[in-house]
Amino acid sequence: MSPATPLTVTTGETAPDFTLPDAEGTPVTLSELRGGWVVVYFYPKASTPGCTTQACSIRDNRAEYERRGARVLGISPDPVAKVAKFVEKQALDFTLLADEDHAVCEAYGTWIEKSMYGKTYWGSSRSTVIVDPEGVVAEVFPKISPKDHDEKVLAALEALQATG
Repeated sequence: MSPATPLTVTTGETAPDFTLPDAEGTPVTLSELRGGWVVVYFYPKASTPGCTTQACSIRDNRAEYERRGARVLGISPDPVAKVAKFVEKQALDFTLLADEDHAVCEAYGTWIEKSMYGKTYWGSSRSTVIVDPEGVVAEVFPKISPKDHDEKVLAALEALQATG
């Protein structure tokens, strides 16, 4: 496995299509969501402090995403069962997807080598991509904090929709 550069997708290109299972195991395909804005956010691991902060914030701001006509898809390399447990425990009312073989993370360039406490390992970076109604990458956030994720993403959606 070779190291990926964080977020290999760029604005103006067609977003790489994917089909992944949601928390119930139902397949969700990005290209089938054309016609609406899609926020695809990648997170490292369900039920960790930062990922919980981010997911609960998205849940709490769902009305703002809906007002902007955006569907949120969260993607992690967790298995479906772990995603389902996270959804249930945090009462998440948006779509989380399981990318257990990390193929989608690799396609988007979020599967990166990390290090913690002197050990290196592979995992997903915390990154977000906004996909426009035509399936084109409209905005890229290669490294984003759970604390201000929604503020930045919602402001970008508003600006993109005002110009487009």
